[in-house]
Amino acid sequence: LSDRFFPYTAIQTDAVLSLDEHTSLSTSEVDFAFVVWRSFPERIVGFPTQSHFWDPEQGRWGYTSQWTNELSIILTTAAFYHRYYHSLFTEYLPAGLRELVDSLAACEDILMNVLVAAVTKLPPIKVTQRKQHKDTVPQQVGCTDGDEGTSLSREWSPSPPCFPPAKVKGTAGAAGSRHFSQQQDCLNQLVDWFGYMPLVSSQLRLDPVLFKDQVSVLRKKYPRLEKP
Repeated sequence: LSDRFFPYTAIQTDAVLSLDEHTSLSTSEVDFAFVVWRSFPERIVGFPTQSHFWDPEQGRWGYTSQWTNELSIILTTAAFYHRYYHSLFTEYLPAGLRELVDSLAACEDILMNVLVAAVTKLPPIKVTQRKQHKDTVPQQVGCTDGDEGTSLSREWSPSPPCFPPAKVKGTAGAAGSRHFSQQQDCLNQLVDWFGYMPLVSSQLRLDPVLFKDQVSVLRKKYPRLEKP
């Protein structure tokens, strides 16, 4: 799994668009995400998000894929980032971390986000998307204490002081539960390796100017993003 972040010589551009076989993006989504990334090339810019939180009952970090008002992880199943991070990932991270990635499910996404956050001290950036990405693993939640042509989303409201009680939801069954458990273990093992929690939370989403405004579509640069 760690080979997906190898600095291959075939990668000639600074921008890397990372996708997996289940991702479906329109050209408008890709174009807009790239425009945003060009203004923030040091960050991960993408679509599906996840977040971390401190679980006081368990005394460890929790991990959720449920849609909330905060994010700290952009999955590299649909994201732009700088190719420089391939070199950092492969050549500077301890071999033990890459072995951890190869032994746990979906750990490479978390490690790449942890790496970028440790370097930049900044959160990733979510951009608007036409289609919602479906979750394929159970979701768990718990309590937690620009570029021209973009705008802040007006659809996100301030986070409540506490999310609903922890629960499991989804259709992936036992295999999905194991997958999610491995992601939790991955996150906590990475924190142990780094000695602190590098991930930074954010409530920001970037939308195109005039996104969902009641104006003519002829004035909008990315009108197809608003189609269901």
